Amino acid sequence: MQKIIRNILRRAPENILPPSTISHTHDERAVTRTADPLLYPDLKNLTLKSSSMVPSFYSWLHKVSPAFPVDANKIKILSQPADFYSLLLKKCSSAKQRIVFSSLYLGTGELEQALIETIRQQMINMQGHLKVTFLFDYCRGSRGTVNSRSMVAPLLQQQSNLAQVSLYHSAVLRGLLRWILPQRFNEVVGLQHMKIYIFDDCLIISGANLSHDYFTNRQDRYVVIEDCPELANFYSNLIFKVCEFSFQLLPNGSTTLHSTWPPECHPYLGDKNKFVKAARERVMSAMVPTFSGAEADIKNIGADTWVFPLIQMGQLRIQQDSEVTARLFEQSPPSSKIHLATGYFNLPKQYIDSILSKSQAQFTILTAHPTTNGFLNASGIAGGIPALYTQVAKEFFHKCYKLGHQDRVHIKEYIQDGWTYHGKGLWMTLPGQQNPSLTLIGSPNFGSRSLDRDLETQLAVVTSNPDLQRRLAEERERLYSKGALVTKSVFMQEDRLVPLWVYCISKVFRRLF
Repeated sequence: MQKIIRNILRRAPENILPPSTISHTHDERAVTRTADPLLYPDLKNLTLKSSSMVPSFYSWLHKVSPAFPVDANKIKILSQPADFYSLLLKKCSSAKQRIVFSSLYLGTGELEQALIETIRQQMINMQGHLKVTFLFDYCRGSRGTVNSRSMVAPLLQQQSNLAQVSLYHSAVLRGLLRWILPQRFNEVVGLQHMKIYIFDDCLIISGANLSHDYFTNRQDRYVVIEDCPELANFYSNLIFKVCEFSFQLLPNGSTTLHSTWPPECHPYLGDKNKFVKAARERVMSAMVPTFSGAEADIKNIGADTWVFPLIQMGQLRIQQDSEVTARLFEQSPPSSKIHLATGYFNLPKQYIDSILSKSQAQFTILTAHPTTNGFLNASGIAGGIPALYTQVAKEFFHKCYKLGHQDRVHIKEYIQDGWTYHGKGLWMTLPGQQNPSLTLIGSPNFGSRSLDRDLETQLAVVTSNPDLQRRLAEERERLYSKGALVTKSVFMQEDRLVPLWVYCISKVFRRLF
């Protein structure tokens, strides 16, 4: 095991900056920067060579989300699953105060064991100073005999005062529904889906889970932000708030409610409305905009890059992310370009209406080809899921033609032998720009369940930094270069014909996928 860890650590990307022990105040950051024209169009003596459209377009974001200034040089973009895994190991082996993981689940293979062993050893090395928090989904994390719960049990047994494991359980999965749905299918009700990995003041946001395929041959996106104490604190606090209305794993393997959570708000035994109200209040308390009420302070900070955390928890009636995403679609000016990526193409009606009826941007949508869909060759009903997404894409494609948008909206399918595709996000390039000035990066798949059922988060990264814009463009092109353009003939191929039973399921259960 130790040999595996050492080999992986040697592969860690060398260009990732080590976490700084110095926290920069906002005043210190303001000394060497001027206010960013991307966010503040009313400032005098500020011009943009690229386009007069740029200054006003993103100015509303700081009013709807917490806003954090970030040095563009502290943002790193990873491209490979192996780099993601090796960086996780490297950060775990150097963390001094906190490790906070929020993921759907933790796998049970050798690589995952090495990750937990690295954390365990570092907790020993830090002699009581390193606290570790895991947030998983209850259903996915409890599936099977060997699962996420059993994988982290040794940490709880050995470091019970320093380790915390929480398991979110949807309040919709209750009563008869909870008992009749099999393990694999009870997840359609709603999941903990946020993918955030924090090491001291370093944050990694991704769509990737913590399992073997996401470490080896399942393509996703990974953005690393170093030396960002305020942002790391924000997400740590958000995750802790979710932990409060989640089950707590005990060293003996059983679960209990959090000590601060009222019994009458039990996820599946208590009053559902009370659960939703109390959980929503706790999440909202963590979402207080950092600068929204003090616009003058933002102007004085003068960063060239800002990040805005966006939260989506439909079952708790929190829809910040979907509202921001729809507004980006609808307010996009003519000649702007939006590249939208999702591992599972199932746009909800509100996004389809925004794209086809309200937006003026050029859209290129990247999704998984059936051969790179994560459900390829799955057993039982799940084996029909790739065909289900083909049916959804087919309907959207024909609607584009019917409304005359075939030259404005295109679909590409990611194909790479031996790989599956799970990347999601958005890149926006405004008129006159060569490279994106905004990206969305995080867990949502822009599908119905992302809006209505799961706990999701992503960052809106807005930058006027030319180097970061260039790197965002390179990331986008790496993914899109493996995309094959979808045409009418694609859906006529024999291997793309959708079975009747899948067609029927797509009509009845579409919002569950």
